[in-house]
Amino acid sequence: MNRNIDCIIVDDEPMAREILTTYISKIPNLNLIKNCSCAIEALEVINSENIDLIFLDINMPEISGLSLAKSTHKKTKIIFTTAYREYAADGFDLQAIDYLLKPIAFDRFLQAINKYLEIPAPAALDNLTTENKLSTNNNFIFVRVDRKMLKINFDAILYIESLSDYIKIHTLKKTIVTRETITNIQTKLPTTSFLRIHRSFIISISSINSYTNEYIEINKKTIPISRSYKEEVLNKLNSI
Repeated sequence: MNRNIDCIIVDDEPMAREILTTYISKIPNLNLIKNCSCAIEALEVINSENIDLIFLDINMPEISGLSLAKSTHKKTKIIFTTAYREYAADGFDLQAIDYLLKPIAFDRFLQAINKYLEIPAPAALDNLTTENKLSTNNNFIFVRVDRKMLKINFDAILYIESLSDYIKIHTLKKTIVTRETITNIQTKLPTTSFLRIHRSFIISISSINSYTNEYIEINKKTIPISRSYKEEVLNKLNSI
C-alpha cells in the first residue's frame, strides 16, 4: 500500500524534537503531523487525528510517556525515545515497536522504522527506498567475548537470556556470555527467525520443540511466556 504514515513526536526537549523531525523528513511516506512538547498536547492530537506512529519520550513532566502509551489505542504504535535505559523493560511490556536511547543515530532510527514496516498493518509502506532499508542479508552477528569479537550464526542460537546488563546466548554446543542488553541484541536479530516472549527471553522460532499458552520448550528448557507478550507470541506461532 502506498500511503502516508501519520506520526507525531512527543518530547519536552527541543533539540530531541529537532533531530527526530530531521530524521522523519528523510523517510518517504513518513508524515509528521505535529511536534508536541508534552503528553497533554499530544493527547489533543491523538484524539483528533488518526495517528499511526508516536515517537515518544518517557521522562516528561506532568504525564510520563509510559502513562501516555497506556492510554493510546492499540492500533497506534509506539517507538520510545529516551535517555534512560532503565525504562526499557517497561517500554517493551507495553509492546512498543522499539526503544531508542538518546543520542539517537540515524541508522538506529532506520532500524526502528524497518521494524514498524514489518508489522502486517494497513500503515505499512511498500515504497521505502532500498538505500534507506538496513541490510538484513547477514545470517550472523558478532558479540564481544574475552576482548575479541565472536561470530555467532543465527541458526546456532537456541534462545537468549537476560542478566541485567549481560546476556547469555544459548546454543547447542555452549553458552556465550557477553556484556549487552537484551533490548539491544533484539534489534540485531531478524524478526522472521526470533521472537521476544518475555522481558528476559528471546527465542529462536525454529528451535521450538513444543509450546503452550504459558511456556515454550526448547532443548528441554521450559521458557515462560509473559502476560504482556502472550497475544503477540501466540498470534505469531499459531500463524506458522
